[in-house]
Amino acid sequence: MINFLHTFNPDPVLIHIGQITIYYYGLFIVLGILSGTFIAIKLSKYYNIKKQDIIDSAFWAIISGIIGARIYHIFLELPYYLEYPLNIFKIWQGGIAIHGGIIGGLIALFIFTKKKKINFLNLIGIYAPALAFAQTIGRWGNYFNQELFGKPTNLPWGIPILSKNKIADYYNFQYFHPTFLYESIGNLIIFIILISIHYLIIKKKIKNNHLPIFIYLIAYSVLRFLTEYIRIDKTPELLGMRLPQIVSIIIVVLITFIYAKNNYFRKTSREKIG
Repeated sequence: MINFLHTFNPDPVLIHIGQITIYYYGLFIVLGILSGTFIAIKLSKYYNIKKQDIIDSAFWAIISGIIGARIYHIFLELPYYLEYPLNIFKIWQGGIAIHGGIIGGLIALFIFTKKKKINFLNLIGIYAPALAFAQTIGRWGNYFNQELFGKPTNLPWGIPILSKNKIADYYNFQYFHPTFLYESIGNLIIFIILISIHYLIIKKKIKNNHLPIFIYLIAYSVLRFLTEYIRIDKTPELLGMRLPQIVSIIIVVLITFIYAKNNYFRKTSREKIG
């Protein structure tokens, strides 16, 4: 595996069929979506949510998530897209930001649960491990696009980057950190943790259905904060930090506050009843 990463130069194109070009990026995104949906369906039966509701909610969450992810990415690289506005629609070339995807997906799921009268926390809790696993697979699309790689490195798992994909400041370097792999492995670990939490909730009858999504948001934010120290793709900065790091900090603080506040009111309610 290490030798493969160190010597292989990926081609972003999977196959040409006439005038149609299928990219590895799209393949891994689709595989991530399908696997995530499958996981959500398997979990749904333990939370009294119908399979069809998962399929329907997944459709709207995916559409809204992709739109949100693209809008967020465009915002990060606004000067480029103002100069080349037609490239806004070339999503097959890469360029979706997970923070925007999460926001878009959550909005769609919130609206869906209100219409269907489904417990919102149950549904997004089900989607938490599904999303983590989808990211585990989806990050490999970045590898084949040779994008979002990290700083130069001499480590044996450093990946070669073609000259046309290199950033000007690092043009003379050959090997770079496989940031996509770090996130892929990190998301796999998060997935395992979340599935374990669901096991405890289901088998041990622990009534804490909001825990999976809170854990996901905090764990992924920490993972993203750390990997941003390695990434060299251009993004807005503030106070010496990259924008995704700032967003990650905001998410951790906000989720921690919500979780603590929610537990406080639950504890207070139990004491009053007692």
